[in-house]
Amino acid sequence: MYPTHTLHSYYLSSLILSLVSSPLDMVKTRLQNQSKAGILRYSGPIDCFKKTVAAEGYRGLYQGLAPNLIGVAPEKAIKLSFNEAFRESFTSRNGDGKIRLWQEIIAGGAAGFFQVAATNPMEIVKLRMQLAGESGKPTTLGATVESLGLRGMYKGTCATWLRDVPFSFIFFPLFANLKVAFDGENSLLGLIAAGAISGSTAAGSVTPCDVIKTRLQVAGSKYTSIPHAFTTILKEEGAGAFFKGVGPRMTVQAPLFGITMYCFDRLKQYYTSRVSGGN
Repeated sequence: MYPTHTLHSYYLSSLILSLVSSPLDMVKTRLQNQSKAGILRYSGPIDCFKKTVAAEGYRGLYQGLAPNLIGVAPEKAIKLSFNEAFRESFTSRNGDGKIRLWQEIIAGGAAGFFQVAATNPMEIVKLRMQLAGESGKPTTLGATVESLGLRGMYKGTCATWLRDVPFSFIFFPLFANLKVAFDGENSLLGLIAAGAISGSTAAGSVTPCDVIKTRLQVAGSKYTSIPHAFTTILKEEGAGAFFKGVGPRMTVQAPLFGITMYCFDRLKQYYTSRVSGGN
């Protein structure tokens, strides 16, 4: 585990980027939720953006921002801490100072699994708030939490695992290897590029899982399970429906992980050197 200063820096950078990327995240959620079986409100990301501003003002683009800002700290702390702890454990056991690819995948997957404790409540509250404005009845953080209750905030947990575990076992090994390939130890651009490419690649890869999670967590969902959601979406809308919102999702994750992994990695090195120097 790393010093709180490091995680604080990761959180602050994530917080700033959450503020900037919130409109894209809102657009992504609304695109994923619309079905050909219902009313198609939007023809694409730009149309969704324009119609949201016209109907709800610019404040509408920031529906769901509050739970995201609250949840980003524990989410990142859990994800990073577990990944680093598993990687260090594997590396020390190998005896050669190196980690195997299968071990990187397990470490990343474990991090994604445990982070859902923080991710799921944040995700479902954010999602409900992002979609509430479409009906002309925007809601608040407190009202959403109260309506869901503790049990309700963990609705769709398996679907969140379905998204976050693969995301993490793709992202962390890819980042570690791209960091080496791009000389991220010595290159600012290389380190940021490694984070950005890894984040956007992982996000794009798990978009089908994110669509299923969104459909299961909306209020009044007609889907009863992950298999039911998958088969129904495929039958009614075709395979392309599983990639709704993929553009905004990848666009959000690229700078988010590029900058935050730079902050985390550099500060980790700094505090590690201070501890080593102090010894």
